[in-house]
Amino acid sequence: MAVPVSFDHASTGYSLERAYWLARAADLAYKDESAVERQAAQWGFGQVRHHHTRFTPPFPLQDTQAYTMAGDRMIVTAFRGTEPAQIKDWLSDATTPPCPGPGGNGFVHYGFAEALASVYPDVHHALTELRTDGQTVYFTGHSLGGALAMLAGARLFLEEPHLAADGVYTYGQPRTCDRLLAEAFNKGFGGRMYRFVNNNDVVPQLPPEPAFAHVRALRYIDSHGKVHEAMPTLSAFGDRVKGLTGDPFAPASDGVRDHFMRNYLGALEKNLA
Repeated sequence: MAVPVSFDHASTGYSLERAYWLARAADLAYKDESAVERQAAQWGFGQVRHHHTRFTPPFPLQDTQAYTMAGDRMIVTAFRGTEPAQIKDWLSDATTPPCPGPGGNGFVHYGFAEALASVYPDVHHALTELRTDGQTVYFTGHSLGGALAMLAGARLFLEEPHLAADGVYTYGQPRTCDRLLAEAFNKGFGGRMYRFVNNNDVVPQLPPEPAFAHVRALRYIDSHGKVHEAMPTLSAFGDRVKGLTGDPFAPASDGVRDHFMRNYLGALEKNLA
């Protein structure tokens, strides 16, 4: 297996190649609009829509950003993430109650619900505008962007199943919802959601259980960069111990280093080499 040289628009189902390209799409969400458009064109996506909403205090984040790129056979919406220092404050904000989940299923972290709601109508409009010939649709994102990608997939599937995405791939995604919503999502969307966690990445460990839960379909990247379809108990424990620091959000900690998008990309490239 080798690192693919072009974005595959045609294949379906899970593959490491698709995980790699959607990770690159998630990473691209951190770039400016002109860079997004140039890269999308090089990947064979002829149309791009940008989604951007700014917030006012006291909301912990400044804005939510995403883009949608469309080709003849595939559409990708990628949500931008945020820096670990920002997400630390955001995830620890428990001053507001959670919001009802999509389709009346369970509850969602208030911050995630508000962030998605700010761009979801624009994303939905772009998908209905651009999905003119039955193209496959994928959501992706890193960190906060992963949470929004998962929730966007849940919202489409649970509220408008005829528009359901073909897949959701996330990287370093925090917990987003309670167990009721996670179970409803797992039951109907199983086999289309893939949640990558790099080793000691601290963000997927927050917000804390049992109030918040993860969806299934974990893909765990061990300390050697190998992707597993589950988390091996012993090796995961060893990785956690190795990376322990007084502050898991300290810049030098293993938990922050493992969260960087470049390390997810590096691991996926290593598995494809």
